[in-house]
Amino acid sequence: MNGGARRWGWGGGRAEHLRADAQAAKDAAAAAFYELDTAQRDLRISIETITAVDSTPAGRKAAADFADFGSRIDAVSHDYITTVDAHDLDRDDLDGAAASRARAELDRARQELERVKGELDRFARSLGPLLTRAENELARLAPAVERARQSLLAATGALDAVRAQGLKADDLAARLAALSPELTKLNEGAGTHGVQDTLRRADRVVREAEAVRAEAEGLPQKAADIDKRLASLRTRTEALQTRAGQVEPVLSELRRRFSIACWQDLQDVPRQAERTAKQAGEKLREARAARDEQRWPDAIALLSTVRALLNTTDEAVKAAGERLRRLNEVSFDPTPEVDRARFAIRDAQRLAMAGRSTPDPRHAQPLDHAVERVDRAVASLTGRHPDYWHLLTELDAVRETVQQVVERIRQERAGAS
Repeated sequence: MNGGARRWGWGGGRAEHLRADAQAAKDAAAAAFYELDTAQRDLRISIETITAVDSTPAGRKAAADFADFGSRIDAVSHDYITTVDAHDLDRDDLDGAAASRARAELDRARQELERVKGELDRFARSLGPLLTRAENELARLAPAVERARQSLLAATGALDAVRAQGLKADDLAARLAALSPELTKLNEGAGTHGVQDTLRRADRVVREAEAVRAEAEGLPQKAADIDKRLASLRTRTEALQTRAGQVEPVLSELRRRFSIACWQDLQDVPRQAERTAKQAGEKLREARAARDEQRWPDAIALLSTVRALLNTTDEAVKAAGERLRRLNEVSFDPTPEVDRARFAIRDAQRLAMAGRSTPDPRHAQPLDHAVERVDRAVASLTGRHPDYWHLLTELDAVRETVQQVVERIRQERAGAS
C-alpha cells in the first residue's frame, strides 16, 4: 500500500521552501535588472543632451565614460540572463540542492546588477553641472531661432518701406537675400546642424538682419542729410569764389607796404582758390549724380572731398587777410607783441623758480634761449621795409616754446606729488 505512494514530509516541504526562496531571488534580480536598464536609458538621454551641446573635453569624456558603462552593463546583464536561463524553477523535479544553487547564483547576479547601478547613479550625479549647462543651451535654441526669424521679417519690412519711398536700397536687398540660405539651415534644425552651430547661426542672422533693418530705416534720413550737405557745400563754394576775388587787393597792399618776405608765400592763394572752387564744383556735380543714382557711399566720399578742398582754401584765404591785419598792427607799434612774448617768458621763469634756489637747467636753458631769440628778432627790424613777418613768426615760436616748458614743469611736479 505504501510502495507506490509519493513521500511528503520534512524533505518535501523543505524543497518547496527553497524553491520559493529561489523564486524570490529571481524576482529581486529581475527588479534590479529592470532598474539598471531604466537608469541606463534615462542616462543615455542626458548624455545625448550633453554631447549635442558640449564639445569640450569634459563633454567628450562624459560620452566615453558612458560608453564604458555600457560595456559593463552589457556584461552583468548577460550574466544575469544566463543565470536565469540556467535555472528552471518551475520544473517538478527541482530538488533542494538545485533550488539553493539557483538562489545563490541569482543573488550574485542581483548584487552585480545593483553594484553597477550604484556606480551608474554616482556617475549620473557627477554629470549634474554638464547637464544643467547643456539644458540651458538647449533652452536657448528655440527662442534664438525665433529671434532670427523675427529679425529677418523686420528687416524685410523695413526694406519694403524705404522702397515704397522711392529708395532702391539694392545693396541692402542683396545682403538680406544672402541670409536666405542661413534661414533654410535654421529651419532644418539642430538635429541636422548641431546645437552650437545653430545657436551661432541664429545669432549671426539676428546681428546681420538687425544691421540691414537699421540701415534701411536710416536711409531716408541719410538721403536728407546728403541733400542738406549738397546745398551747404554749394553755398560754401559760391562764397569761396566771392572771397577769392578779395584776396588780390589784399596781396597788392602787402606788396606795396611790406617786404617780399612778408607776403611771398601768399602769392598763389588767388589761383589756388580759383582752382579749388572749380574742383569743388566738379566734385559737387559728381556727388549730385551719385545721390540721384543712390550710390550713397560714393556721394558721401565725394562730399568729404569737397569739404576738405574748401577747408584748405578757406584757411589760405583767411590767412591773407589775417596777415595784413597783423602786419598792420605790428608795423604801427611792435611793442605789444614783443611785450606779450617777454611776459610769457617771465611768467615761466617765475614758475621754474618756485620753491627752488636755482632753476633746473632743463627749464632755464630753453627760457634763456627764448630771451635771446626775442632780442634778436627785435634787433632785426631794420631798413625801410623791416621784415615784420619774421618778427611775428619768431615771437609766435617763442611763445610756443615757453608754453612747452611750462607744461613740462607742471607735469613733473604733478608726478612728484
